[in-house]
Amino acid sequence: MIEVKNLKKTFHLKSGDVKALDDVSFSIQEGSVYGVIGYSGAGKSTLVRCLNLLEVPDEGTITIEDYQGIEMHGGIPTYQGKRMTARQQNQMRRGIGMIFQHFNLLERSTVFDNIAYPLKYTGRSKAEIAERVQELLALVDLREKIDAFPSQLSGGQKQRVAIARALAANPRILLSDEATSALDPDATESILNLLKDLNRKLGITIVLITHEMAVIKAIADRVAVMEEGKIVEEGTVYDIFSDPQAPITRKFISSASPLGKIDKLIADDSSLTQIKPGEVLAKLIFQKDCVGEHILTTMAQQYSVNLNIILANVEYLHGNPLGGTIGILSGSPENLAAGIRFLEENHVRTEVLKDGRVD
Repeated sequence: MIEVKNLKKTFHLKSGDVKALDDVSFSIQEGSVYGVIGYSGAGKSTLVRCLNLLEVPDEGTITIEDYQGIEMHGGIPTYQGKRMTARQQNQMRRGIGMIFQHFNLLERSTVFDNIAYPLKYTGRSKAEIAERVQELLALVDLREKIDAFPSQLSGGQKQRVAIARALAANPRILLSDEATSALDPDATESILNLLKDLNRKLGITIVLITHEMAVIKAIADRVAVMEEGKIVEEGTVYDIFSDPQAPITRKFISSASPLGKIDKLIADDSSLTQIKPGEVLAKLIFQKDCVGEHILTTMAQQYSVNLNIILANVEYLHGNPLGGTIGILSGSPENLAAGIRFLEENHVRTEVLKDGRVD
């Protein structure tokens, strides 16, 4: 469906060159929801604009559905050995819808006219356009707002209009560039549920750009983590959440989990995180093949290791349990070592945060 190889893009500014994309490669399966996350300046918005050639990469190759291997040479897209024409680029873009953070609606046009706008130059009759607009309004649950103007809509309703407009030409791909960043939590949840529903009903492939890990957790199948123009980590959402490798990924995960509060508790030298000689403050992550409560009980009974729980959280990602506990382990040095070994052998990833054992 979508394949990107060795994409590079540098902006030449008065203040100096900025490398927005630095040898970026990834692939996206048809009908999936693919998240790209990174902080401001990571290159994620440049990346999504490169997918529909609103921004032309300097180098690299992009495959989008029927357009196999669009090659970039010095900032010029070529297809089948020839410079890509404007007509070819427009034809490719017709299969790609796009929604933005600030909606980009026509303020002086009604909801009907905003959605109908991309259909006006497709050769459809007025009756066909009206029928299609009604279908789209039903799809985004906004039929009663057909004659309203954007100023009369909430933020969530405006984004629903923008989504309907992006779907007007029946695209197979939907690009979402920070589409929930300007919304309150309730509206964000509503829009994410709508996108999940559209993905399921229409089989549409969604590429989701965000700086919020909670958004990735709510909707994505796979995620790429970007930093300084590079993809530093990529994988299924479950694998990334259960075992993040890159420091930036761990920071994102911490921000989206109640267990992330431990960092501030440690930084503030909270009494909750104080350990005595011989004790260990540890984060225990229960992965797919583990039943956390049973394992902890067995460890306590079999190895005489006590656990004083400070924080705990269990949730489900893609139908698989992902849980964690942060607490203070205490016991004899031999029993602690044996207990931690037992946890690791039973799919409980153990991260020592503070170690009071003496070498």
